[in-house]
Amino acid sequence: MSLFLKSLIVFSLILMSNLSAQETSQIKDFGQLLSSLKKGAQVRVVFHYAKCRLVVDSTEEKSPDVTGGMGIDEFEYFPAGSIKNPKGYLVFSKSVLISHRKYGYVINYVKCRVFEDNTVEVNARYITPDKYETVMNETFYCTISNGENDEGVLFFHRRLILDFRVKIW
Repeated sequence: MSLFLKSLIVFSLILMSNLSAQETSQIKDFGQLLSSLKKGAQVRVVFHYAKCRLVVDSTEEKSPDVTGGMGIDEFEYFPAGSIKNPKGYLVFSKSVLISHRKYGYVINYVKCRVFEDNTVEVNARYITPDKYETVMNETFYCTISNGENDEGVLFFHRRLILDFRVKIW
């Protein structure tokens, strides 16, 4: 059998097969989160703000029953003592331009710090895109959900699974 024919058969099988699937599993603590990120896994976070403590201008307020989420594309890890920090932590952030009913177009900036004791600090700000003025600034204090404690921050990682089962039409 010629090399061309073998290549054509392999290529056809690949087209007919379900080459990949993704398995999502929950990350249950800081150690698993750090390990997943260091391995280059795709990690997402979901925030259930009503299960967190909200502080605005040094005053604790009732947290809204709102859910948000984001992928972690870039992050930094600071081990305990590396920058005179008592606890090790991961930090990541995301900025997205949104249209808000009260403020008009604003940059929705969210910064998240996850500490080695499984506590999480989420700072959410609305920033005007023209003058970079902060028009809303809220900080939520949360804990990582381990699947049993009903806390407000859930992390998930996706793992690619190769699946070579041939589809029959």
